Amino acid sequence: MSILLTGGLGYIGSHTAVELLEDGREIVIIDNLSNSNIEVKDKIEKIVTDKYAKNMKVVVGDVRDEKLLEQIFSENDITAVVHFAGLKAVGESVEKPLEYYDNNINSTTSLLKVMKKFGVKNFVFSSSATVYGRAKSMPIYEDFEIGATNPYGRTKLFIEQILQDIYVSDKTYNIAILRYFNPIGAHDSGLIGEDPNGIPNNLLPYVAKVATGKLEVLSVFGDDYDTKDGTGVRDYIHVVDLAKGHLSALKKLEENCGLKIYNLGTGVGYSVLDIVEAYNKVCGGKVKYKFAPRRPGDIDVCYANADKAFKEMGWKAERDLENMCMTSWKFENNK
Repeated sequence: MSILLTGGLGYIGSHTAVELLEDGREIVIIDNLSNSNIEVKDKIEKIVTDKYAKNMKVVVGDVRDEKLLEQIFSENDITAVVHFAGLKAVGESVEKPLEYYDNNINSTTSLLKVMKKFGVKNFVFSSSATVYGRAKSMPIYEDFEIGATNPYGRTKLFIEQILQDIYVSDKTYNIAILRYFNPIGAHDSGLIGEDPNGIPNNLLPYVAKVATGKLEVLSVFGDDYDTKDGTGVRDYIHVVDLAKGHLSALKKLEENCGLKIYNLGTGVGYSVLDIVEAYNKVCGGKVKYKFAPRRPGDIDVCYANADKAFKEMGWKAERDLENMCMTSWKFENNK
């Protein structure tokens, strides 16, 4: 019995692969390497050692390729799917909406069609706090009104609706929708972390490259938000905590739980300048920054209430901001 991880060589996928393997699970990864690297396979194997590495298969390909998916399902006893694959940059989605709708939604419908053909009904979806749009109050609970402010968020919103419609049509599905807040940090080994192809879109890998001198200065988008220092506030969660949340979700599916929605966050909001200050403490004060105009689609403040995940799955984020920055810095210096 194997678990299929789409986008499993990416940032969150690779950390989740480690957690699943170390839990004794067998996994199959499909990844088109659009924002990842095949070398991550070797790094995962090094982390989990020979004891667990034999339980991982990797297929290079696109989730929109239904024939390839059918081959994977035919050759492996897939019992559950964790769906990470997708484009994920808010700003880029505003510039390239068609690419985001095509990639994120069509990959999901292709995957769900093949799952249905092979009778696989356990599904964990990598959603996002962007589905809450501009929430009226903080912290954000799962029952808050949803409505995204950018194409990336809307793809997540549409996919959530597709999954809910599927569940209404067939109550034998078990679906966990995980609404991530802002994952940062890296594995303690320093072998895997957030390493996007090209110029980073997310905050911490950009901060890391400025700290190492690979980039000259960090652009802080917006200094006039309604926050303590004028910069955007987010709920940053360590990627290893987030990965453990997927293992908890899979265990929940094994209880025939139906459809569940969970926030995965820490419940604490940090500003961009809080992150810069914390990173400076770790790296010795090397991060230069300048203010730039707001990006379209960004919001002022966003942080979670994750009590439901703790009550129903026993999951809780455990790592603090210093650990997030420290592991990121270790990864950056280990590349």
